[in-house]
Amino acid sequence: MPTSPKDSNGMAVVGLVGAIAALREHCPWTGALTHESLVEYLVEEAYEVVETIEAGAESSGTAGSGTPDELRGELGDVLLQVVLHARLAEEHGRFAFDDVAHGLYAKMVRRNPHVFKADGSLQETFPATVEEIEQRWDAVKRAEKPERADPFSGIPPHLPALARAQKSLDRAARAGLPASPHAGAAPVGIPDIPATEDALGELLLAVVAGAREQGLDAERALRGAVRRYQGSVDGAS
Repeated sequence: MPTSPKDSNGMAVVGLVGAIAALREHCPWTGALTHESLVEYLVEEAYEVVETIEAGAESSGTAGSGTPDELRGELGDVLLQVVLHARLAEEHGRFAFDDVAHGLYAKMVRRNPHVFKADGSLQETFPATVEEIEQRWDAVKRAEKPERADPFSGIPPHLPALARAQKSLDRAARAGLPASPHAGAAPVGIPDIPATEDALGELLLAVVAGAREQGLDAERALRGAVRRYQGSVDGAS
């Protein structure tokens, strides 16, 4: 089996980028790929990482991430998508993989002033709480894009409804807005929330099953509820 070159100077990444460039030139299947055709693979590979991490946690009974080989392989598949998209962009004269990496490095320095100085060196002291870190992170993001007054701006509209609901409630709480879909209104028959994620999962599955029996689409229903919640909270802010 061929091995990629690797040393402390990051030659593994250089070799990977070169291999993808060669595939784009000499492999008809890889050469036919586009940003659009790669979207489904990017989504699938991201979910494969999630599955590997969560399967490892379930099998061990503790927080886990599958075997090292499994997780390494799945992360490699996600990295492949990044390298492919960067190569496609480079072929059109837009940007290259190095630009992606440099841009990410600059963002990490810029958005984490609690760890880095502007030149990338470390601060002398560091914050002690997660809350303080979140406040600084949010302040930097607001300074970067002051036109984004909407606390829900930037949440991907195509997120699954449950993930979008969770992120919306998190954003509202961090913005000091009501982090409850029933703020100012009487709850509508909400059951007690279980104490464990396993039990919560069973409850959510039962809700979906009940919706199905009633001929309702649980995903669509939750998307609508999230939109109404965002509108009511944002309008009241």
